[in-house]
Amino acid sequence: MINKLLLTSFLFGILLSCSTPEKSKNGKLNVVATTGMLYDAVLNIGGNKIEAQAIMGPGVDPHLYKATQGDLAKFKNADVIIYNGILLEGKMTEVLGKLGRQKPVFAVAESIPEDMLLPFAGYKDAFDPHVWFDVTRWKRVVQEIGNSLSNADSVNADFYKINTQTYLKKLDSLNLFVQTRIQEIPENRRILVTAHDAFGYFGDAYGVQVEGLQGISTVADFGLKDIANIIDIIISNDINAIFVETSVSEKSINAVVTGCREKGHDVRIGGYLYSDAMGEFGTREGTYLGMFEKNVNTIVDALK
Repeated sequence: MINKLLLTSFLFGILLSCSTPEKSKNGKLNVVATTGMLYDAVLNIGGNKIEAQAIMGPGVDPHLYKATQGDLAKFKNADVIIYNGILLEGKMTEVLGKLGRQKPVFAVAESIPEDMLLPFAGYKDAFDPHVWFDVTRWKRVVQEIGNSLSNADSVNADFYKINTQTYLKKLDSLNLFVQTRIQEIPENRRILVTAHDAFGYFGDAYGVQVEGLQGISTVADFGLKDIANIIDIIISNDINAIFVETSVSEKSINAVVTGCREKGHDVRIGGYLYSDAMGEFGTREGTYLGMFEKNVNTIVDALK
């Protein structure tokens, strides 16, 4: 373990000592984003003026993710690095901060004012990083990505600004879609139970009570008491469906289903939700718009 840590530190040292690369040979800005949600926004804004790569693909949990040697190479060759911040990237946060001394690195979710962020329960001055589950807050992140690309590549600033505005209009349409569909669920049934507490902003924005078995970060473990508490909530509110997340093990939710049935309450798995990662790149669910629509349709169809 010690040898692995020393090797990782050595590799990071090499990375940080390298000079900032020029644009790629075809003149396009080389942009690396940590999560799929950020990657998708970068693609929408950057268009044909950039080359973009994502560090974390479908099904990846950013709370637990450790950078690989391949990731280090991507960071080294990047002209711009876009990451969420608010400690979402966990183990990579310190490295990304150090890279900011060498090249443009932007923690875009940290552009959201603190009074719009939800607290991270149990931690002083810490906030929930899952801001993409409120479209209105995510619009601020998208605007910051547009500003970041414009600052890094001023020649194409107008192009990025136009694309940003176009994408923001699509997000406005998505927000209206979400609000409309949520109204199909009777108010007393708007309770979302998931594996970990990733949907706080969704609940805050759209009037849904959210209950997660684990905390905001999947680094935190869950125990028998947590399972018992969730079972009590499900039974007392006569909840008929709970949800699995694509980036979190089903084990915890299956334990809840079993516990409910042992107490005479039949609850089913309402479907899979995308939480910390999107679907496969190249599919509708591999885009932010498609991922969000899929989640909302799954939730509404199961709870209404």
